[in-house]
Amino acid sequence: MPLRVYNTLSGKKEEFQSLVPGKVGMYVCGVTVYDYCHIGHARANIVFDIVYRYLQYSNYDVTYVRNYTDVDDKIIARANERGISSQELSEEFIRAFDEDMAALGLRKPTHEPKATAYIAEIITLVEQLIAKGMAYESEGDVYYSVDNFSSYLQLSKRNMEEMLAGARIAPGELKRNPMDFALWKAAKPGEPSWESPWGAGRPGWHIECSAMSSSLLGETFDIHGGGRDLIFPHHENEIAQSEGVSGKPFVKYWLHNGFVNVNQEKMSKSLGNFFTIRDILKRYDPEVVRFFILTAHYRSPIDFSDQNLEEARIGLTRFYEALAHLDKVLARDDNVTGEGPVTEALAEPVEKLVRLEERFRSAMDDDFNTAQAIGHMFDAVRAINRILAEENDLHGQLLAILSNGHDDLIRLGEVLGLFGSDPAAWLARSAQEGLADSGLSGADIEALILERREARTNRDFARADQIRDELADKGVLLLDSPEGTTWKMK
Repeated sequence: MPLRVYNTLSGKKEEFQSLVPGKVGMYVCGVTVYDYCHIGHARANIVFDIVYRYLQYSNYDVTYVRNYTDVDDKIIARANERGISSQELSEEFIRAFDEDMAALGLRKPTHEPKATAYIAEIITLVEQLIAKGMAYESEGDVYYSVDNFSSYLQLSKRNMEEMLAGARIAPGELKRNPMDFALWKAAKPGEPSWESPWGAGRPGWHIECSAMSSSLLGETFDIHGGGRDLIFPHHENEIAQSEGVSGKPFVKYWLHNGFVNVNQEKMSKSLGNFFTIRDILKRYDPEVVRFFILTAHYRSPIDFSDQNLEEARIGLTRFYEALAHLDKVLARDDNVTGEGPVTEALAEPVEKLVRLEERFRSAMDDDFNTAQAIGHMFDAVRAINRILAEENDLHGQLLAILSNGHDDLIRLGEVLGLFGSDPAAWLARSAQEGLADSGLSGADIEALILERREARTNRDFARADQIRDELADKGVLLLDSPEGTTWKMK
């Protein structure tokens, strides 16, 4: 099945066909760097990291651009509060953003432009819009005239009359239409500014993305992404600016990710449910956060809660447990080689393991459906566990199937940015983190496991069961196998 994507512009899924065969240009709106990133930023950036990875996996040569907005009212206000320059503040939070994204396992985009590095291109674009009658200067400000762009609101599908009914012109603004938006803002005392044909000033928010995307990807490119909150006004205004100059379609496919709620409420500082990525990573492994975000389709809303993060941790642990068990079995010296029949009881799990990549691709080709893809990967884990249950009867054919299944899980996991750790090391680290609430150390548990083994040897089964129950009460589960007894946290 060919890749199909949901295009916000058309309101339906469309077969993806890049403008240049084998190549994709993708632009995703980045952050305004005045504060630490929150869980909503994590979702948006992980979503488009997956789009980037899957396109690469599908053999596209992807040019991925994600910008930094490093001049803005919020940046200026925060810098003034702290008594530092806007540049100092923005550089501080660019570093913080990079650290957060690296922790979450994101691949670096091809280009990460800063708005302030494209002032010349922005000024040229504004000049072209004025020359074409799409914009006008007003006492040092420059505004885009929405009346002169007949396709305005094509992306958001809003009604202009209804919007005008509630629109107001703010004090100090000299607009012809309340819906007109700023391309260039005249300088105010204490603000960073650049010289322009309209006097000293700085760019408006929307124009920077039009300038950077056209400079790095051309007048028309394949994919533009961002959160749903950017559809209007930001992306709508990008279209108006870019198409107002070029007269060509700006973007072929518009992709937007859904919102993040916290405990089923909209995230808001005023509600006290606002969490930065740094807050979250103090409590949860970054891979758990990534796994949680990918268990929902990117266009759907997702509910951030301790319960849902805990379920994600348990789910991710199941993958690592299966991979760790598989590593041990495949490394054994006494494995049986040669051919042997696949029994009827194992036919279904073998089929699911053999067809994993095909099923994974089918899910991802359906508008990057990571939730369904992970579901197929869970099927593969269940298949692995079912086959390993016949551990004493494994033969060469089954071992080959298990080995290929192991490799497929790791390779497909990389497409999702998952399973990159050594399984045994990840499980050990996860177990150690879980010990904090148990009041036990790893040495305590190992000593109790040894005592339990001795009790069983001496046929003191009551004491052996007591040890198991005491550990279970503290969240520690004992796992008996032919190789011995291991433990994990519930």
